[in-house]
Amino acid sequence: MLKIAVLLIVITLLCRWAMGKWPWELLAGPPSRGQKLAEARKALGVDRSASREDILSAHKKIIAKVHPDRGGSTAEVHEANDARDFLLANLPPSVADAKHDDPPDGSSSD
Repeated sequence: MLKIAVLLIVITLLCRWAMGKWPWELLAGPPSRGQKLAEARKALGVDRSASREDILSAHKKIIAKVHPDRGGSTAEVHEANDARDFLLANLPPSVADAKHDDPPDGSSSD
């Protein structure tokens, strides 16, 4: 019985070393859209009802703290940028449309 336990531990550690993930992380599958949204909101510190402006201001505050020029790392900057981009891409249509009254090509409807 002890041999089996030791063998399982060794296999687990080899999996972590070779794949970069624990075996149970590999079995869990990719995170769902809802999990990604929750992680992105947590990274920026915004709630579910955050508007475009809320997301952008939270991103600006995070970047000011984690920028490499201020002692942060590029990984933290990339994480904040990815969270911002994901949240902005997944805003509900009513929130996204209300904030963009001008057409994206810059022409006016006058």
